[in-house]
Amino acid sequence: MLSSRSTARQLPRACRRSRGQIPATRRCFRSQTQTRVAAASRTGGRKAGFVASLLVGGGCLYALGYPKSLQAEVIPAPAEIKFEEPRKKPTSREENRDLISSQHLQVKKSWENPGVYAWGSNAGRVAAPDSDESIIKSPRRITYFDGKIIRDIKLDKDFGAAISENGDLLQWGTLFSPTCRWPTPTLKGKDLTKLSISRDRIIALSKNGIVYSIPSKQVDQASGPKPLERSWFPFWKSRSNVSYRTLQPSKMSWGENVSDVSSGLEHCLILTSTGRLFSAASGTEDFPSKGQMGVPGLTWATRPEGAYDQPHEVSTLRGFDIAKIAAGDFHSLAADQAGRVFAWGDNSVGQLGFEATPESPFIDAPSLLPIDKLYKGTNLLPRVTGLAAGGVNSYFTIDATRMAGQGEEDPRGLGRVTADTWACGQGIWGGLGNGRWTHVQGTPTKIKALSGLFEYDEITNKVIPIRLAHLNVGSAHMSAIMSNVTYVGAHDKSSVNDINWGRDVLFWGRNEFYQLGTGKRNNISSPVYIAPMDVEADKEKGRREEHRFQITPRKTIRVDGRKVSVEQRIECGRGVTAVYSGT
Repeated sequence: MLSSRSTARQLPRACRRSRGQIPATRRCFRSQTQTRVAAASRTGGRKAGFVASLLVGGGCLYALGYPKSLQAEVIPAPAEIKFEEPRKKPTSREENRDLISSQHLQVKKSWENPGVYAWGSNAGRVAAPDSDESIIKSPRRITYFDGKIIRDIKLDKDFGAAISENGDLLQWGTLFSPTCRWPTPTLKGKDLTKLSISRDRIIALSKNGIVYSIPSKQVDQASGPKPLERSWFPFWKSRSNVSYRTLQPSKMSWGENVSDVSSGLEHCLILTSTGRLFSAASGTEDFPSKGQMGVPGLTWATRPEGAYDQPHEVSTLRGFDIAKIAAGDFHSLAADQAGRVFAWGDNSVGQLGFEATPESPFIDAPSLLPIDKLYKGTNLLPRVTGLAAGGVNSYFTIDATRMAGQGEEDPRGLGRVTADTWACGQGIWGGLGNGRWTHVQGTPTKIKALSGLFEYDEITNKVIPIRLAHLNVGSAHMSAIMSNVTYVGAHDKSSVNDINWGRDVLFWGRNEFYQLGTGKRNNISSPVYIAPMDVEADKEKGRREEHRFQITPRKTIRVDGRKVSVEQRIECGRGVTAVYSGT
């Protein structure tokens, strides 16, 4: 077989380029083609016709200058064959589980290495107190909490707060102290159980139902008024080391105490064990002025005598037996035992679930949200089971039960429950979770990725709805922990294929500081999964494909030789996200 170069050398001498004529190479190829086509036509065979077509095409390409340089074909070197190394054979049941399941490995790591992962904005040294990086793009452990279990954590862009396992308050961040590089114990000995934060104060609830309001700044804690406290010595009181205030609702009945707190930027909601609801100012700089207190006509000028942050009962809700509360930046939500929802405060972008109007940007009294209208004509009876709020968004989880419709002779699926999640407010950064970028959303919109889900429960042998175990809302980004079936019962004597797995977790919303944990900066308008916290652990087991992060459900484990009931939780703050091991 002749190469391209040898064929070029055998061209006839007559093939020379002359001025005003067809280029020699073109005429030569055309002459050869005509000769061979004539021969093909004489034979009348299909094979010759095919060869002629190839030569015509080749001549045209050559006339256009292809190939640019004619060289002999280079015989490629044989490709080097690499065989995948065989996986390491497991030496135990537990090692086999680690190899076959990323979920099992995640659960195991969370028990062996409890602590706090954080990522997002680090301008205030909150996500990484020991680093000067402005942004932490992927989950990173805060080394101070390694091996530690905490009760609660709240994160703002400039300060962070947490409750240690023994109930002490820990604080860090540049707003707390410009020179502080580690979480620092501040309020001690109060047996705190839950935290909520405002613009410049921390609202903490103790185990015995006392609400504490603590300044976010260390300098204010040192210079502010310090109340007298009981000491271990009988009939002796001493000054507290930290300045704080207590928010005590008035006219509490016998046995009534505070059971829950939730705070916005300027106000907080205080729920008692008897279903009564109170509100109070939670900031130092500004008094609530957008109706978020739920007390019509209450302003700085009309407030009653006494402390500016004294709790006021939301009298409109008296007798409704409030069970759940949630506070956004400037709005409030409450749900009673019957599953009805009340909303009040700022409604500038529809975060109360009502259409926003410029003439009435806020509602200063609790208003019943018409949840039934969301299911009009569906033969479903809705009941609100959960609330969440943050920034300028509100969320509702609803159990909708299939009821018999009027005139239905054979109602199928009667009594079947469908679990849905609804959102309202601002969606310009994807916070609505419905796949749209909506500026104002007054009527609640369904989050389809978190609604109408079912799974088969092998224990009860039934198909059950998948609800939300927890919905955490930051200033503009959110996370949802699914209440899917979990398993943490694998042990040394069970099958080698007996693996643990936890709850699914999804994130969406604003992502300017990488706070969603996807490793990218684009906002997300529909809930998505993220990678496991410890990606390197998966790589060590030889897994190359991507796996999703799962939260470890509650389990009693041994930590430092003692038994502790632990579960993983998520906290979405103001541009910051954390996953922690909580009691």
